[in-house]
Amino acid sequence: MNQDIFIVDGARTPFLKSRNRPGPFSASDLATAVGKTLLSRQPFAPTELDEVILGCASPSVDEVNIGRVAALRMGCGFKVPGWTVMRNCASGMQSIDSAIANMRSGRANLILAGGVDALSRAPLLYSDRMVTWFSQFGAAKTAGQKAALFLKLSPTELLHPVIAIMRGLTDPMCGLLMGQTAENLAHRFGITRKQMDDYSARSHARVLAAQERGLFNDAHDGLAPEIEPLFDAKGALYKEDDGVRADSTAQNLAKLRPFFDRKFGNVTAGNSSQITDGGAWMLLATEEAVARHGLTPIGRIIDTQWAGLDPAQMGLGPVHAATPILRRHGLGLNDLDAWEINEAFAAQVLGCIEAWKSDEFCRQELGLDGAMGAINEDILNVDGGAIALGHPVGASGTRIVLHLLHVLKRTGKKRGMASICIGGGLGGAMLIETV
Repeated sequence: MNQDIFIVDGARTPFLKSRNRPGPFSASDLATAVGKTLLSRQPFAPTELDEVILGCASPSVDEVNIGRVAALRMGCGFKVPGWTVMRNCASGMQSIDSAIANMRSGRANLILAGGVDALSRAPLLYSDRMVTWFSQFGAAKTAGQKAALFLKLSPTELLHPVIAIMRGLTDPMCGLLMGQTAENLAHRFGITRKQMDDYSARSHARVLAAQERGLFNDAHDGLAPEIEPLFDAKGALYKEDDGVRADSTAQNLAKLRPFFDRKFGNVTAGNSSQITDGGAWMLLATEEAVARHGLTPIGRIIDTQWAGLDPAQMGLGPVHAATPILRRHGLGLNDLDAWEINEAFAAQVLGCIEAWKSDEFCRQELGLDGAMGAINEDILNVDGGAIALGHPVGASGTRIVLHLLHVLKRTGKKRGMASICIGGGLGGAMLIETV
């Protein structure tokens, strides 16, 4: 049960911002394209995988078990099981943890695990009343019956469908949009609008600096490129994350109006993560698979933790999940060489930072003797995060683990933590080290 789980390779697509219309790729297109590239550079055939596990929060109705669809499209053959996991924002991290469980139980030795979502293709829905009208219209026998139904048709309901992604981003237990839970954290810890906008501007600046240095698109330090380019059906090239903006300065972000609490709030579209399409994979292997296929590991997964908390405070999930790992391994916040905390909202990341600094929070919520202290922000999200890159919900958990490994290898460091908040009041964290 304690055997090493090695990271052998990984890759992701460019993260493509939603433009309020269906994007150029379906979720399985994204997963298939980058997965084929990743598998093509391995010394084994795709049919030699033991499993394919894919996290997805919003699969389309024609690819519900998208893990199986992607496995078949990637050429893994009929005999390689492909399946799908869903833990909201951490679906891509759940796929890795599910792989670990199956490998440590002896059921598998070589697994492709990842995450994907094409949120630009989230559907528009009709209300129950409108669906009932369509049903009655379909059952009508005569022209008169159909005409009578037309007289009852509500133009308002017909022309104002339910936006599925807004429904999906609303917690069914507390009734709050995810952005409203970020407002809760801002109020709880006294986080100002300026702090949010400053943090968001820094995220954009760090992504831009990483792009200029080729950190996402170039091979380095024995690693293949993190991003593999995509071509659409018309031959257009997509090679970089396209949500980052050079003009997203603190001054410009300050001009945006609050979105989730228009009267009293401070969370805006500019200091929130972007609605985005993207996919990511990681190839995981046991020591037996490494030896059998002559693989060269680049990292090792040390520990994983999941946590539950109040859904209205869901942004603090990274604190609740990462802290038990730190305690198990006798580590402080700054004993690690790098951190990735997924940037769902600037207020959410800043809330996590403040929570660890709070004696009251750490005593009451975490059962500690006192505050954990102040995390060194120079090692936190060093190349920016989801505020600038986007947050394709199913893919982000895989992306932050993969990118954390790239940061550690590039800087010649050893250990890092990837952590993520999860809609519904959950948190996930993963401790990794380089090999």
